[in-house]
Amino acid sequence: MPDTPNPSSAPTGGGRRRHFVLVAVIAVCAALAAVGGAALLVNIIERKQEAKNPFYRVVTLTDETEDPAVWGKNFPMQYDGYRRTVDQVRTRFGGSEAVPRTPTQADPRSIVAQSKLEEDPRLKTMWAGYAFARDFREERGHAFMLADQTYTERQTVVKQPGTCMHCHASIYVPYKKLGNGDLIKGFEQMNQMSYFEARNLVTHPVACIDCHDSQTMQLRVTRPGFIEGIRALKTSQGVPDYDVNTMATRQEMRAFVCGQCHVEYYFKGKEKRLVYPWAKGLKVDEILSYYDEAQFKDWTHKDTGAPVLKAQHPEFELWNQGIHARSGVACADCHMPYMRVGALKISDHHVRSPLLNINRACQTCHKWSEEELKARVETIQDRTFRLRNLAMDALIDLISDLKAARAAGKTDAGLATAQDFQRKAQFLLDFVEAENSTGFHAPQEAARILGESINFSRQGQIALRDRKKE
Repeated sequence: MPDTPNPSSAPTGGGRRRHFVLVAVIAVCAALAAVGGAALLVNIIERKQEAKNPFYRVVTLTDETEDPAVWGKNFPMQYDGYRRTVDQVRTRFGGSEAVPRTPTQADPRSIVAQSKLEEDPRLKTMWAGYAFARDFREERGHAFMLADQTYTERQTVVKQPGTCMHCHASIYVPYKKLGNGDLIKGFEQMNQMSYFEARNLVTHPVACIDCHDSQTMQLRVTRPGFIEGIRALKTSQGVPDYDVNTMATRQEMRAFVCGQCHVEYYFKGKEKRLVYPWAKGLKVDEILSYYDEAQFKDWTHKDTGAPVLKAQHPEFELWNQGIHARSGVACADCHMPYMRVGALKISDHHVRSPLLNINRACQTCHKWSEEELKARVETIQDRTFRLRNLAMDALIDLISDLKAARAAGKTDAGLATAQDFQRKAQFLLDFVEAENSTGFHAPQEAARILGESINFSRQGQIALRDRKKE
């Protein structure tokens, strides 16, 4: 008997339609996947090409292109960040609030930072007889570094030298022009000018050319003070004839370009040569020893007659004593962290406190919440600030006792021991006071320094009491 087709197994009209639809859907999905894959491939290729060409050469840069706006035509993303250093944002222990002021012909600024002297009047006692007792304000961003130096009231107290331009202006091109192409000769000439003579030769605050080679974009050190200072330091470590621009690693340069200016320094001799006192080392004790051997003083304290020192923003020195430096973390890693813009990876040129940028500045390495990381930093800073206040109280007590002893007729010869203790205590305290991390760059070292300062102040008081018994 012949086989009879099973009606249930034969495709019906509806089944054929479903079969056709299924095939069509699969075909469309495959086509879409192919199109998507092709688009993704094209995008990847475009991004790779974009990454190979990190900037478009809109203008030609030379070793004399000083204006950062011109560099910004080739590097608009970096320039946008650079321009944002006008921001004034206060953190708990640093940064500045915008304080309105009425502009004058002598000082056209309409906004300044708040006065640290008003925040802590003890600073006036510490710096009695020195220009900083007249005007000392919270730090502001790089955009203000030249204007704030130009119009500080300290300019009315002392005649500052042209040496100050070394760290407050874009100085590479002016130095080269002054020295007929020789950076060091130009540096030496400007040091001996008056401040306002030198001010007429500069135009911008720190700019692209101060840290980058115009042709290769490689980092470079352009400040003679650092070039000579790091050579002296390396010599003390058994590395003679050190050339920072040929011998430093790229990661070292990410700290050195900042260390060009964020350092302790002094003006040496009648020629006012800017010198970084690193020939014995970077620790505060080694710097103080250097100054003692050189018999250097910044001024004679008005109330005590002591030959005292003024510390200047030694961020580089203190950072070198901390865990981040020992771990190979450079200044730029935290203050100019990498960021992604499309396929490009660039350094954020909006230089600022890492506490204002915790996600990229801190969480790259530290896998904790922003709240936890901020709390840890502020705990360190709070402890440092409390210890700083104890050291400040101890110093003020010593200054008060010295002042009273002088009023009672004691000679400087009879007060020399106590005056020397003031010199030591004051410099150590000021080293932490002038350093802008409130101890965070090296918490244990900052605590040690402040503890030593307290001890020196109290030893000075004891020396005065012992003199009374004689």
